[in-house]
Amino acid sequence: MKTPASFQSSRRKNGQLPLKLRAGGKTDVRTQFAALCYRVEAGKLQVCIVTSRRSKRWILPKGWPMHKETPADAAATEAWEEAGLTGRAIDRCLGVYAYVKTMSETLAPVVVMVYPLEVYEEHAKWPERKQRKRKWLSPKKAAKRLAEPELRRIVAQFDSKTLP
Repeated sequence: MKTPASFQSSRRKNGQLPLKLRAGGKTDVRTQFAALCYRVEAGKLQVCIVTSRRSKRWILPKGWPMHKETPADAAATEAWEEAGLTGRAIDRCLGVYAYVKTMSETLAPVVVMVYPLEVYEEHAKWPERKQRKRKWLSPKKAAKRLAEPELRRIVAQFDSKTLP
């Protein structure tokens, strides 16, 4: 499934430069970009969490750097693929957390930078809809379901009023 045209056209050019990855698309640093997807419903701030594919634990949509994509835009792409959400990617890192990822037969430390995504549209069909669940909660309730302490803090303290 392709990214919707409305999503592609809604991306704005921001102050951050797109990444240029070496041939093969991998870098020596294991870094991922996560989307803290949010909306305001009936005056209340909500954030979206999704389940991971294998363990089904609650996480934020996240993924690897993408060639010629800014970190915020890469996070927005992951929000579309993993949660079916599109909106305005905001070029402000909210924080960083670390976790250990199982890759093949090895464990790899990964540093994740979290970027806010103001959600404009929630799609009924998206690429990973059969592999994941999504849930909207208050930041404090969402944080309680997350495993990584640093990520819990980032989500629990999130306030969309401080964003541009």
